[in-house]
Amino acid sequence: MAETLSRARIETLETLLLELNAASAAVILPLFRADHGLEDKGADGLFDPVTHADRAGEAAIRKRVGERFPDHGFIGEEYGTERADAEFVWVIDPVDGTRAFIAGLPVWTTLIGLRFQGAPVLGSIGQPYLNELFVGSAHGARLISPAGERPLRVRRCPHLADAIIATTDPGLFAGEEREAWRTVRRTARLARYGCDAYAYAMVALGTLDLVIEPGLKPWDVEAAIPVLAGAGGLVTDWRGAPIGPEAGQAAFAGDRACLEAALRALSPAAK
Repeated sequence: MAETLSRARIETLETLLLELNAASAAVILPLFRADHGLEDKGADGLFDPVTHADRAGEAAIRKRVGERFPDHGFIGEEYGTERADAEFVWVIDPVDGTRAFIAGLPVWTTLIGLRFQGAPVLGSIGQPYLNELFVGSAHGARLISPAGERPLRVRRCPHLADAIIATTDPGLFAGEEREAWRTVRRTARLARYGCDAYAYAMVALGTLDLVIEPGLKPWDVEAAIPVLAGAGGLVTDWRGAPIGPEAGQAAFAGDRACLEAALRALSPAAK
């Protein structure tokens, strides 16, 4: 049986998590709405942007962790995998929503998650331009902002017809996934697009009810899992199972009944 982290240990690691957000923000923010050094790492004509902010942010996080815990591992979007079998592994997306970043829209986030013995136990969704940091673990979740700290709690929304939903881009759904998304969208009250992981934070805050994404990488989702859990929400794949280590299709919800209604619509396209 896996060891359970004590609350004191979680709090110590959470202190480091706050430091990591500050260190990454210090190098990312000067490049926002400025000369961010845009490059295209896409292939076959597909635009896949990366900036100096992406790389500098992840480098700052890795450096700070390495100084404190040289035995910890990393899974990051920009610099790959290092010691993925370590007891503690940091899962990093320094600028989730690079397209929003280069467009000057403050809905990109810094995602920092921590696996312990293979399972997500601590995470943060940071939007440093807005000075918002959403932090969560099994012991709860909170928003840290200039207004102070407040607990995060999802809202009740048992009926999909009453739900405010989101996805990054409906154009990312293909084939059966596209029709499944359309079924959910036709039922829901309102849909918003283009917020990437900032939408997950809004589920934890209780302003959105459901986010559906068709194909995520581990660094896109793992930081959000403890934040949603700490706020009383859920993150599953399209079959309703926990997100696996390779991620993929994902649903983020505040209310189980709303999630289950969405999963019934998504099930024909679940992988």
